[in-house]
Amino acid sequence: MQRFTDRRVLITGGGSGIGQATVHRLLAEGGRVVAVDVNQAGLAATAERAAADGTAERLTAAVLDISDEASVVAGVAAAVEALGGLDVLVNAAGILRSSHTHETTLDFWNTLLKVNLTGTFLMTREALPALLERPGSVVVNFSSTSASFAHPYMAAYAATKGGIQSFTHAIAQEYSKQGLRAVCVAPGSIASGMTSNPGLPADADFSLLGKLAPALGQGFAGPETVAGVIAMLASDDGAFVTGTELRIDGGTHM
Repeated sequence: MQRFTDRRVLITGGGSGIGQATVHRLLAEGGRVVAVDVNQAGLAATAERAAADGTAERLTAAVLDISDEASVVAGVAAAVEALGGLDVLVNAAGILRSSHTHETTLDFWNTLLKVNLTGTFLMTREALPALLERPGSVVVNFSSTSASFAHPYMAAYAATKGGIQSFTHAIAQEYSKQGLRAVCVAPGSIASGMTSNPGLPADADFSLLGKLAPALGQGFAGPETVAGVIAMLASDDGAFVTGTELRIDGGTHM
């Protein structure tokens, strides 16, 4: 399938995990992609894989910190200039941290908000003028199963993801008549660097974590599983999907 031929895509978190998998999936489908991340080594690995796949000529990789307004303003402007416009924004970058809520410091709370929620807002705000120049443009944001289901020790993280869901609904309505679609993916039970080390407290009660096992019985899925869903949502195949979220968790929360 070549659903992204001539489409211009900006992906955050492109140096690892689901963001990196999405970069390669949309390149494979013909897209022109700018991948951004704070992790320069991760971006180098993304570029190396693209070279091996024969898609490097359609990839630009750049360092960008989504939690820093100046970095976002400059980085989005550079991406739009490099691509000659923008059709799709995928806000995949984020962090996962865990703690007992009664021990959660304000700095801990604010760091999660700044990266996950404020970062998504800043990227979207800066990309909207370019996206609105083309009817049919798409924003794909990242929520989590934690936004709707109890994930112990992750109250701060869950709050950021619930905020992203609400933010996505609001912009989907606000810009609907201008042809913009905004959707969320809500991954759960996906194997990535983030989920392999969620930083659970040393005295965590693992009996509370039973809901994190996929019902399909195949273990955690790879990040490419989510990348495939994003490819559908951001293409014309998802043209009638907006203002909602799609849970991707192997039935963990049925």
